[in-house]
Amino acid sequence: MTETIPDYPFDRDTALEPPKEWAELQARCPVAHVRLPSGDTAQLVTRYDDVRTMLTDARFRRGGQDAARLSTTDDGGLFARNGDNTTMEGEGHLRWRRLLTRSFTMRKMELWRPRVQQMADELVDDLVKSGPPGNLSAKLGLPLPVRVICALVGAPAEDQDKFAYWSQVMLTLTRYTQEEVERAYVEFNAYVSDLVEQKRAHPGDDLLSELTQISDTQDGRLSHEELITTVRSLLLAGHETTSNMIAIMTAMLLADRERYEAVIDDPDLIPGSVEEVLRLDTTLSVIGFPRVATEDVEVSGTVVPAGSTVIPARPAANRDPRKFADPERFDPRRENAAQHLSFGVGAHYCLGQPLARLELQVVLGTLTRRLPQLRLRDDADDLRLRTGLLSGGLQDVWVTW
Repeated sequence: MTETIPDYPFDRDTALEPPKEWAELQARCPVAHVRLPSGDTAQLVTRYDDVRTMLTDARFRRGGQDAARLSTTDDGGLFARNGDNTTMEGEGHLRWRRLLTRSFTMRKMELWRPRVQQMADELVDDLVKSGPPGNLSAKLGLPLPVRVICALVGAPAEDQDKFAYWSQVMLTLTRYTQEEVERAYVEFNAYVSDLVEQKRAHPGDDLLSELTQISDTQDGRLSHEELITTVRSLLLAGHETTSNMIAIMTAMLLADRERYEAVIDDPDLIPGSVEEVLRLDTTLSVIGFPRVATEDVEVSGTVVPAGSTVIPARPAANRDPRKFADPERFDPRRENAAQHLSFGVGAHYCLGQPLARLELQVVLGTLTRRLPQLRLRDDADDLRLRTGLLSGGLQDVWVTW
């Protein structure tokens, strides 16, 4: 009998709840065939230990042109493009990380907290002045990370609409054509290249100026192409990922308002609440970073053949009861919550995670302090997912107070 291969991503009953298939596959079929939006097939891995292995094991490399295509575009989507391979794999990637890591330490990012707080207060001022209800996604979720990342790399904040458009097009699954994707890459790369040249010639007090000057005896300097890749990634991630996560966090806490009220009563719960939001979110990483097996590898009793594309389902792994006790429960005091895989792990652990965590903490602290009566305007079950992009999240989150 022919195997029926389900389409992935799976459908779900409501936006904030995970698809039921994740838990079912964890229990009985931890390595399962799925069909991607492109029509290609891959193997979906859902258990925590297996996903973590795939993110750290050199036998699984990041997807390239020979991986299953994710997107309906001719190039197969963002992760199938090979233009940035020097910073994606092997020694080139390790060198790139060595040069950048010193600029993304927790201590350095923490120095930005007062500035991020000022930006958040200004945006909440505007939200309050406009009166309830307010679109939290548009009034706070989008503008805050864009302002932060523009200040960080020294890009003009008024260019944020360009970043928003280029980011969406580059992250397409089904929404944009190959022609639109190619035009976005050309325009984004040209913009960043010009910005890099400006900072190299006239350095300022910003991260990009610092990166243009980085050099050491072991690794030399970041090349122009590496700087373009780095800044484009920062602008893309800083706009898309954290923007969406602010809206997701607010919706998740207000959907069960006891979570929000707990933070009002005890602000010390802010870091733990942010980690639980990151662990429990199922909306942002639609498919994730595909991996390709370089040899036959056994995973939970199943042999993954060499050349197979594997999808490590990080949001599913974050709810694995083998790792997290009572995984569906929101617990801001959970001792191992920060061991979630939302930022990846190993050589590809997200460099920008200290800044993302800082922004989420600042937003949650600001909202609970200034808007203790905040609530969702609509029922949580009426929230809708963004579709057609590799970066998911929620459509507009409306709030009142």
